[in-house]
Formats: sequence, structure tokens, C-alpha cells
Amino acid sequence: MALSLYNTLTRAKAPFVPVQPPVVGVYLCGPTVYSEAHLGNARGPVVFDVLTRYLRYLGHTVRYVRNITDVGHLESDADTGEDKLEKAARAQRLEPMQVAQHYANRYRAHMAQLGCLPPDIEPQASGHITEQIGMIEEIMANGLAYEVNGSVYFDVPKYDEHHRYGKLSNRSIEDQLAGTRDTLAGQDEKRSPLDFALWKNASPEHIMRWPSPWGNGFPGWHLECSAMSRKYLGAEFDIHGGGLDLMFPHHECEIAQSQGSHSHTDEARVWMHNNMITVGGAKMSKSTGNFITLTNLFVGPTGGLSQGYSPMVVRFFLLQAHYRSPVDVSDDALQAARKGYRKLMNGLRLLAKLEAPAAPAADGAPADTAAGDAELAKLTADLWVGLDDDLNTARSIAALFNLLRKFNALATTPAARAAVSDEAMAAATAAYRALVADVLGLRDEPRANAEELLALTLGFYSEAKADKAYDKVDVIRAALKDQGIVIKDTKAGVEWAYSEE
Repeated sequence: MALSLYNTLTRAKAPFVPVQPPVVGVYLCGPTVYSEAHLGNARGPVVFDVLTRYLRYLGHTVRYVRNITDVGHLESDADTGEDKLEKAARAQRLEPMQVAQHYANRYRAHMAQLGCLPPDIEPQASGHITEQIGMIEEIMANGLAYEVNGSVYFDVPKYDEHHRYGKLSNRSIEDQLAGTRDTLAGQDEKRSPLDFALWKNASPEHIMRWPSPWGNGFPGWHLECSAMSRKYLGAEFDIHGGGLDLMFPHHECEIAQSQGSHSHTDEARVWMHNNMITVGGAKMSKSTGNFITLTNLFVGPTGGLSQGYSPMVVRFFLLQAHYRSPVDVSDDALQAARKGYRKLMNGLRLLAKLEAPAAPAADGAPADTAAGDAELAKLTADLWVGLDDDLNTARSIAALFNLLRKFNALATTPAARAAVSDEAMAAATAAYRALVADVLGLRDEPRANAEELLALTLGFYSEAKADKAYDKVDVIRAALKDQGIVIKDTKAGVEWAYSEE
């Protein structure tokens, strides 16, 4: 079975065929770095981390680009209000780039904790002003943008004469005009309320500004992804991802910009959108205050949750559902995820035992392994069926548990293990390890507290010394020394220090 993906643009699943195989270009819309990332901000990176891992497992050479938005994202999609990052900088009395750097660093650290591999390229909007200005000039040369008072707007009605603005979100121009809450009041520069900013003239108090052919200003939010994806992945690339909330207007505008520029493409062949995280059925969002930051989630309690949950438990929780389904956050759901995650980790610990050669039969006769091998091969093949079907991690995780149940039975029943060949067992354990660790990106998290274990060990040492069990004293001393710890017997009691040898 070949990998098939659901394309929001066509509203259908289809076999994935790269533009230039074996290379695959993937672009994911990254964060606007004006505040702490919340759980909803993590779902896209986790989903697309699994996608890129799986594409590489299948033999593709992936170039994964995830951007950082540090300019141009205004408070309103109607191109009004303050720049979110500049507003945060003013409130904290910092330079905007200080705020951007701080939260970008925090975001990267959180993604690493969640097991997300770093993107191959992580461009920042503020570092690609030249590319954005160049794209605006192309759109204007094609007659699809206009300048007013130092600002440049994309002409949506004119574009719609020969294209379809709304084809990604399946919205007609008429419905958008009828349903829009935006009017030209306060936006007198725009010819239509559907037009969106490519470049905004900077007011005197605006901090972030760059020179352009139209005066000092800053780029519109939608423009950065079109310009940067083209720079690093080409005019047409394979997969563009992001949250469902970005489909309109952000991704819709991206397609319009790319079609309206000299690229004349839909930017990506496949548009993939992960669904939302909800809390009590309501979308997690910074704008409504209904969110749980990753920092607080890992420590807890927070946001109605009674405790904290480790990054790997959170990653497993996100992967338990298909990426196009919503996920609701609750203690019950996270605690169930923790149990499931720990079962998979115990499975990894079991593999070495299973991979040991099977014990020969008492009579020395070779075992008939045909039926056992066939059953194990079927369970192993099932691991990949879900991923091939539009990255259905939930289905692949269910297949992992089916295989794990078989592993547990084989590990505790020598006769059953003898009925499976070493070759079949090696293939099954390799597949389990590859899916859990390499593709799903789940790793074991130490749950023991080193300080508490050391205190417990020193307690055993003190007891052994009091009982004059000097053989045990020597064993404990030697074991700790192997770990770089030396025991010191002082008048105040037993202490430890790092070995300086």
C-alpha cells in the first residue's frame, strides 16, 4: 500500500506523488512569537514531524521548512490593529526583536521536549523583506495589486475574474461579501473589504519598518509564507501544512499571492490541515484566553487539569487521534494517554528478550513456525496501514497494541516463542522499534528522581555500615563510584560528592 494523503484543495485522498522524486518539500506555518506557545500550537508541529519522519522512513529526501513570524501579524485579519509582536514589546518595554528571540527560543525548546526534530530551514519573516517586496512587485506588474498612500493591497475581485478566490476554503466571493463583518469604514484605502494587505505604510510610532518602493512600512502577514516557501522549496512544492484555522484567510491568500505572482501556481500540490485542540468543546485560542501553555502543562496543575503531564505523554496524546479530528483536553484523556505511552515503552524494553534465539525443543526436532510466522507477519504489516491511509496515527497505534499483546504472550510462553522463527521475530521487533521511536518519535522519559534514589542508596549504605555488613558497604561504594559519586563518612553523617578523578 502506498502513502495517500487528504488534500484540502481537492477534498479527496490520493496517492502521494512528489513533484521531483525522491525529494519532498514540506512547509509548515510556524508560530507568531509574541507569547508562550500553548498546546494548540504544538499539534501541527507534532503531526508534521511524524509526516516528515515517515517520508524519510519511506526513502524520500525531505526538505522541511517551518517559519517564524516576527512581523506583520496584526490583531485583526482585516489588516487593522497593532502588530501582535510590537504590542507585546511595548507592554514589556523591550525591543520587538528581543521579544521575538525570547519566545522563538522558548518555542524551539518546547518542540524539542515534545520530540520534534528541528526543521531543515527555519526562516524568519523579518529576514526576508527583500523577497517579499519582490513578490509584491510581481503581483503589481500582473495588475492584481494597487498602492494607496504607501500601502499595497491585493485586488481580490480582479483576481477572481480569472481565478477562484476561495477555492481552498470552498467559499464564493458572494458568500464572503455577504458574510463579512468588515466594511470599508476605517479602511477607506481598500477598494473591496475582501482585499488584503501586501504592504502596510508604517505610522510614525510604528517601530518595525523597512524601506520599500512605496515608502517605509512592513509586509502583510500572508505574504511571508508565499515568499519564503518559494525561496526554499520552489514555485510549486509538495506539501503545505498548518492548522485548520489558517485555511481562511491565511492559506487562501497565500494561494492568491502565488497565482498572482510570476509563479502562477497554487504554491503546494497538497494542502494539509490539522484540526483544533479544544477544552470543554471550545477551541483553544490565545484571543479568548482559553488555552494551556506548554510550560504550565508540563508542570501542572493548570487550566482545569489536576496535574502536569510529561512531554512524551502529551505527544502520545496528540497522536492518539487522526490529525483531521478535533482533540479535547481533559485529565481523563491525558491519564489514559499516559498509560498507553508507558505500555509502548515497556514494549521497547521487552524487545531484547524477544530477539534472543528461541530455545530448541526438548527432543531437538525443528519447530513448525509457518503459522506463527504468518500471524506475526500480518500483525507487523498492519502497523503501516494506518500511516499509509492519510497519516492515521490512531490506527497505527492501535496496531502497535495488537502486536504488543502478541509480544507479551510470546515473552511469557516459551512454547509460543518456539513456534515463531527468529527471522520473523527480528522483522517484527524491528518494525515495532521503527514505528514507535523513529516514526512516531516516542522516546523513554526517565521517571525516577536521581536525588531521591541517591538518598535512598545512602540510607542502605548507612544501614549496612551500622550492621557491619562491610561486603554490602563495599558494593554500594563501588557502584556509586562507577556513576561518578563518592561517599564521605563525616561526623555529621553520610554525605556524597562528585568524584574528581
